[in-house]
Amino acid sequence: MTVRKTDCEGFHRRDVLKFGAAGLFGLGLPELLRLEAQAARDGTARNRKANAVIMLWLGGGPATIDMWDLKPEAPEGIRGEFKPIATKAEGVQICEHLPKTAQVMNHALLVRSLHHTIPSHGPATVFMTTGNKPTPALQYPALGSLVSKLMPAKPGVPPYVSFGEIRGGVGGAAGYLGTAYNPFIVEGSAGNGRGKGGTTLRVRGIQLPNGFTLDELNDREGLLRGFDRTFKAIDKSADIVDGFDAFHKQALEILRSDRTKKAFHLEEESTATRERYGSTTFGQGALAARRLVEAGVRFVTLTLGGWDTHQKTFERCKTNLLPTLDTTLSALIEDLQQRGMLDSTIVYCAGEFGRTPKVNKNVGRDHWARSMAVLLAGGGFRKGYAHGTTDAHGMAPEIDPVTPDDVSATIFHNLGIDPHTELMTSTGRPIALFREGKVISKLLA
Repeated sequence: MTVRKTDCEGFHRRDVLKFGAAGLFGLGLPELLRLEAQAARDGTARNRKANAVIMLWLGGGPATIDMWDLKPEAPEGIRGEFKPIATKAEGVQICEHLPKTAQVMNHALLVRSLHHTIPSHGPATVFMTTGNKPTPALQYPALGSLVSKLMPAKPGVPPYVSFGEIRGGVGGAAGYLGTAYNPFIVEGSAGNGRGKGGTTLRVRGIQLPNGFTLDELNDREGLLRGFDRTFKAIDKSADIVDGFDAFHKQALEILRSDRTKKAFHLEEESTATRERYGSTTFGQGALAARRLVEAGVRFVTLTLGGWDTHQKTFERCKTNLLPTLDTTLSALIEDLQQRGMLDSTIVYCAGEFGRTPKVNKNVGRDHWARSMAVLLAGGGFRKGYAHGTTDAHGMAPEIDPVTPDDVSATIFHNLGIDPHTELMTSTGRPIALFREGKVISKLLA
C-alpha cells in the first residue's frame, strides 16, 4: 500500500479507503440501538428540512483564497495565479479550475467570511468537525456522532458512516457521547469508475467477523457466555447486557439487511454515472455516499487529503487537487438534484482552515485560520449565494463574519435539531450542542 504524507504535522493519507481496528460486532451494536431509541423518545424533529448530511472533508487546509474567494485585484504575491470565472449563480465567481462546480453553483452557497483562531491542524480539525472550540477538559462529539444520537437511522442501516478516519480519528469520534456513537468505518476499494478493479467496499459491522455465522449470533446464550468470558471485568459497568434482549433482534436485522451492502454495489450504476463522479477513490466513494444516504444513513464523511500546500500550491492545486474535487463535488450536487434528493440532503465541503493570503518563498501558502471559506448545498440552504466578504487582501472577514460553531448550528437547525439542545456526559454534566453557535438566517432558503 502506498503511503504519502497529507500535512506538515506528520499525518498520512492512503489511496485506498482505510479500515479501523477490527472488533467483535455483537458487542457495540445493541447498545448503540438502545441509545438511539432512547434519543428518539427524548426529542422530536421540528421544522426539519434535511434528513442527511454528506461531508466532504478537505484534509490539510485548502487554499480557499484560490478556490472560492479569489482576489484578482490584490497585489502580486497575494492574488495568486488563478483567474476567477462566472458561475450559474448570478454575481458569484470561483476559480477557473473548478469549471464543473461553476455549473452547479446555482444549487449551492459559499460562506466567504468564515474564520477562527486556531492555525494548527489537530485542534482546528476538532473545531470544524465538532462545532466547538477544543478544550482539554472535554472531548466534544463530531457532528456525525451528534446526528447519530439525535436522528436515529432507518432499521437495518447504521446512522453514521465514515470513509476512513479524519486525522486518525481526531475529527470524527464520539467524544463524551461514548464509543456507541463512533462512525462505522468503511474499508475496501471502490474500483476505478469504469467497471474495472471491482468494488470491495464494506462497513465495519455489516460483515460478520471471519468464522462467525448468523447462527452463532442467533445463539443468545452462547454469545452472552462469550461476552462473559471476554468482558466480565467490565460488563457490570459497561451496561453490555442491559437492553441486549430488546435490541438483539435489531442487531441481527442490520447484519441480515442488504440495504447497506447494496449501497456498495456501484456496478449497479450506469457507466456514465460512475465516470461522472471520477475514476478516483474519492469520486467513487462519493457515489457510494449518495447510495448510503438513499439506504437511510444519516451522516457520511468522505476525505480528500493533500491540501497542506506549503510548497508549489498552484501546481498541486491545478494538476491534481482542484480537478479531483471539481469532478466529484459537482457530480454529487448534480446527481442529488436530478434524483430529487438535494432538498433533503446537505452537502458540506470544508477543511480545518485556509491558507495565508501571502504566497511564501516556496510558492506555497501557509496555515491561516483568520479567513477561510466553505461550500454548502441542499437541505434547506439558500441557493446561488455568497455570504459575507473578506477584505481586499483576504486577510480577515469584512462583512458578516461567521464562525465554525455558527455553521454547525445552522446545519443542525436545518436538520430540525435545536442547536442549543443539551446532552449529558457520562458524569451527568449537561452540555449544549454548540456553546456559542448561532443560526445564520441569511444562509437559510
